[in-house]
Amino acid sequence: MRSASFALSSARLPLLSSASGLKARVLGAMAAVAAAMALAAPSPARAEVKVGVSDWPGWVAWYVAEQKGFFKKHGADVKLVWFANYTDSISALSAGRLDANSQTWSDTMGPLAKGLPLKAILVNDNSAGNDAVVVSPKIQSIKDLKGKTVALEEFSVSHFVLATALAKNGMKPSDVKITNLSAGDAAAAFMAGRVDAAVVWNPWIHQIVSSGKGKAVFTSKDMPGLIPDLLVAQDKAIQTKRKHLVGMIKAWFDTVAFIQQNPDEAAKIMSKVVSMKPDEYKVFLPGTRFFDAAANQTALDPKHPQSLVAVAPTIANFLLEHKLIDGRPDPAKGVDATLLADALKK
Repeated sequence: MRSASFALSSARLPLLSSASGLKARVLGAMAAVAAAMALAAPSPARAEVKVGVSDWPGWVAWYVAEQKGFFKKHGADVKLVWFANYTDSISALSAGRLDANSQTWSDTMGPLAKGLPLKAILVNDNSAGNDAVVVSPKIQSIKDLKGKTVALEEFSVSHFVLATALAKNGMKPSDVKITNLSAGDAAAAFMAGRVDAAVVWNPWIHQIVSSGKGKAVFTSKDMPGLIPDLLVAQDKAIQTKRKHLVGMIKAWFDTVAFIQQNPDEAAKIMSKVVSMKPDEYKVFLPGTRFFDAAANQTALDPKHPQSLVAVAPTIANFLLEHKLIDGRPDPAKGVDATLLADALKK
């Protein structure tokens, strides 16, 4: 998944075999952004909207919109550009080689802190169980982790999940012993009994729980609003290709409805994109809260406690604490709710 900043740097790979690949969102991806800025190229002049997509259910779902004709239905000329390496997509957007990109709110903090003209215009989803702290059966709660060894990928979404879980229980990271391992290695270490706990994402959570060797005591469902996955656009694209981006937002709401009403067909489309079997891919759907129109109105309303603007300080604090961004971003400047408003007009 997102291996980090929460920027993913490497795609998630399955625990025991075949390639699955939820994004690795690694927080440390901000270095790539700096390099990209130096090589910034002009935005494409074509009318179509070039949109980066990486391996995460809320983003792979754009292929449902494409295949079911929802873009065409709403007059959106969209070209989806697949990135096997998620952090490359962040760099491409920051350099102006994309009109918009599928990326996390946390990975948008760095570019915003640098003053890049980007805006979050849509929330695709929130992780709502696809990230979790898994523990051995003898551990009953987060508080029982005091002094225990926890395997996770440092500076990743997993690290952020643990920090949040500890804070909610009156604890701090120094209360546990962190072992820095890639997500797959962390899951394997836990299954082998070498660590007391691990912070991983699906499909590892599902495999660990199904094995009977562990259980989840804290998941991303317990931290609503803090792991949002977005559509982030260049200001220039918002100005010059607005109607296509508005049409894309309308297409998204049709996509969410389709996934909810036809989960098997949706899983078939999405699984093919990432070379998985439909039944394997369906494991990710329950832990992904796809955002419809109402949820987006809440997320883009700065007055709501779980909005992008409201949760930004918590995310930024984590990034600043670990020196993953340079300076504190102004989240209000990184959100544009006007395209959503246009999309919802009768």
